[in-house]
Amino acid sequence: MFLVILRYQKSMEEVEKYLDDHVVFLEKYYSLNKFICSGRQNPRTGGIILSCGKDKEEINSIIKEDPFYKKDIAKYEIIEFIPTKYKDGFEEFI
Repeated sequence: MFLVILRYQKSMEEVEKYLDDHVVFLEKYYSLNKFICSGRQNPRTGGIILSCGKDKEEINSIIKEDPFYKKDIAKYEIIEFIPTKYKDGFEEFI
């Protein structure tokens, strides 16, 4: 499992300009069962994606499709973790 942290590098005006394309990117990977949840940080300095990709190489490949990556809107940090305790029902994501 991976936590992907996006940190905006451009103005909110630039973020908003590519937000719809970013949402299309997210929807693609939700439909492929690679993303579990996502959302913006508060304060709005970036976003978070929780992913169940198979390995870090796959996550890097997926990120390269994100318009925020292509337009240098955000920088990405990928943190791999292994859930050892979780709420009943969450195991379907692991």
